[in-house]
Amino acid sequence: MESCMQIAVDGAELCVETFGERTDPAVLLVAGSSASMLWWDARLCERIAAGGRYVVRYDHRDTGRSTAYPPSAPKYSFTDLALDTLGIQDALGIERAHLVCQSMFGGIGLILGVDHPDRVASLTFVSASTGADDLPPPSGDLKMPDEPDLSDASAVIEYVVAGAEAYAGGSPHFDAAATRDLAERDVARARNYASTLVNHYAIDVEGPSRGGFGDIAAPTLVVHGDRDPFLPLPHGEALRDAIPSAELLVLEGAGHDVPEPVWDAFVPALLRHTRENVRRVRL
Repeated sequence: MESCMQIAVDGAELCVETFGERTDPAVLLVAGSSASMLWWDARLCERIAAGGRYVVRYDHRDTGRSTAYPPSAPKYSFTDLALDTLGIQDALGIERAHLVCQSMFGGIGLILGVDHPDRVASLTFVSASTGADDLPPPSGDLKMPDEPDLSDASAVIEYVVAGAEAYAGGSPHFDAAATRDLAERDVARARNYASTLVNHYAIDVEGPSRGGFGDIAAPTLVVHGDRDPFLPLPHGEALRDAIPSAELLVLEGAGHDVPEPVWDAFVPALLRHTRENVRRVRL
């Protein structure tokens, strides 16, 4: 099991792991729904840290080694999940962080960017959306597997692998063996994987109280795969257009994730985005 520290935040324990030097600008990686920190690959974290960043990844509530609640009965709100990131920043002594928020939890970046702009140095949205009604639905080719017998760990692992493959959208970058290894580790370390699979979808997705995407002032990078079957590329384009001065990086051949073959595009773009905005913050 990876080394991680347990941080108490608002009645919950969150498992947190860091990479790099604490004195470097902080990049806080926020995984998508039902995803523990492991879905931000440790080797990716190390590559970002090697560029002079203090990288933080963590387990959301109901994932990994963080506090778990009974299945279908989470005792927290979407806003609580957003405020967890600020609790982590407080515990680590990070005044302002570069937030990288994935998929459904792009909403965490929205809440923090609008309601807590003083804590956000920059925002990066990965495979996210504005949620506008006129955007295209998931691809008709997106076929999700049937829910597994949760008492059968092998069946759960195969379910996770099949789901990841579906979300990859036929990407040539999908690595079934690596995904199975990740799923095995994820299931083995979770406090309650049944809760992992359902609880984030049992809460209402709340927005910020002070505005919307157009009110984000932090410099913003939007990252989106051109094969994303769940949120097709127009979702990323709409997100770029909704946020003042946002930029869009399209990951060629990628689906809803950030597979290793596109790290050579993703990591330099993220380092460039955060480096430029470190200078802006210090002015």
